[in-house]
Amino acid sequence: MKITKDLYSASMALLTDLYQLTMAYGYWKSGKADQKAVFNLFFRNNPFGGGYTVACGLEYVVDYLNNFHFSKQDLNYLAETTGNDGQPLFEPAFLEYLANLKFTCDIEAVPEGTIVFPHEPMVRVTGSILQCQLIETPLLNLINFQTLVATKASRIYQAAGGDPVMEFGLRRAQGIDGALAASRSAFIGGCTSTSNVMAGKLFGIPVSGTHAHSWVMSFDSEQEAFETYAEAMPNNTVLLVDTYDTEEGIRQAIAVGKVMQAKGQQLMGIRIDSGDLAYFSQMAREMLDEAGLKHVKVVASNDLDENLIQSLELQEAKIDVWGIGTKLVTAYDQPALGAVYKLSAIENNGKWEYKLKLSEQTVKMNNPGIQQVKRFNDGKQYVGDMIFDVNSELKKKSLIIDPMDATKRKTLNAEKLSSEDLLVPVFKNGRCIYDLPDIRGIKQRHIEQLSMLDRSVKRFVNPHVYPVGLEESLHKAKTELILKLRRLTNNE
Repeated sequence: MKITKDLYSASMALLTDLYQLTMAYGYWKSGKADQKAVFNLFFRNNPFGGGYTVACGLEYVVDYLNNFHFSKQDLNYLAETTGNDGQPLFEPAFLEYLANLKFTCDIEAVPEGTIVFPHEPMVRVTGSILQCQLIETPLLNLINFQTLVATKASRIYQAAGGDPVMEFGLRRAQGIDGALAASRSAFIGGCTSTSNVMAGKLFGIPVSGTHAHSWVMSFDSEQEAFETYAEAMPNNTVLLVDTYDTEEGIRQAIAVGKVMQAKGQQLMGIRIDSGDLAYFSQMAREMLDEAGLKHVKVVASNDLDENLIQSLELQEAKIDVWGIGTKLVTAYDQPALGAVYKLSAIENNGKWEYKLKLSEQTVKMNNPGIQQVKRFNDGKQYVGDMIFDVNSELKKKSLIIDPMDATKRKTLNAEKLSSEDLLVPVFKNGRCIYDLPDIRGIKQRHIEQLSMLDRSVKRFVNPHVYPVGLEESLHKAKTELILKLRRLTNNE
């Protein structure tokens, strides 16, 4: 099932920052438009203080690039855009160039659901520098947010320990597109269903939901509300029991459950949305079991996240299903992933010239070269990732060096370890050659990858740092380039 076909079928070329267009104009004006370049999209720190990140958003990128073009309306708007002197920013010949522009770049990317780490390229774009520049902002927009939410969902999935997790954050999400992207990313990260019906339709995610407090409040009594709902939807009955008094609500739900049982129907569950969730869930479980309703699930919600779930589990809460909203779809406590897109190589006279941005902060110096990531495993778990240049000849025993601390080193022996390259071809000469997996396949990839991580890396607090490093020759090339640029800037 192609789930996001034509999601961005309308022209979205202006979903970008103005400086992408002004640089594109500058490249065109100076005759550099077709100069070949390589850009890498990566992030510098794992979100939420965690030890890993879940790649997400590639399918959106594919849809965006498949439909990349400047419409007549786009060009009319750009023709009216002026500079500080009141004159047009772009001359008509450039707008004509954009009108005829066809996307022709090569793209390699990490498949969605893959566990990734700081400084590793998630997307590598090769092509004309003008086109590479034009797609920077949309790529970051599409990947940053979805990767952030998928990672949050993965942490919640871990905390729930295999219990079903329902995502119902639509009403708190950041607009329509943010809500859809969040629902999709949350499912990939481990959620089992969504309340977002449009996301269910577009992406094939199971939908879930029953009634709100307003349903109960619209009747003269809680009993009447529960009975009426059970009669209306006997195959989807989860009763919200905390509108007035939680203990009494549980009793009323039990009464309805017994009536349903006598009819050959089943009360699916009860939901607690406020108060002491550990205490009330334990109470509910005891009352339900004593009433012969052991099959009825206890569903909990109320601004939950991985930390609260973990705390409730330690308190031995009797919760079977978790409902997560605001703190998932808004990636609560970290507003952005902070992924960046940096030039790492440019072609001059048929030869690649590697590029690097200098900075007083080591973390802000990007890695040069045409990068790929090789992940090693010992058959049981992942043991390290090597960032290397595709033009380098790799040794059987590869030394990797931490890009942030050259004293941290590790040897990875290809003769004893299995490995895979993480970046796979997605576009060749502007044509998509990647067979997009369905959303369940993406989710399964995430779960399988997560199972290969050592437990210490998956800790929520002070996780162990997973070994990621530059292959020795790439580290040497980077160091030499830094020293060369330092000499140039100091006029030595």
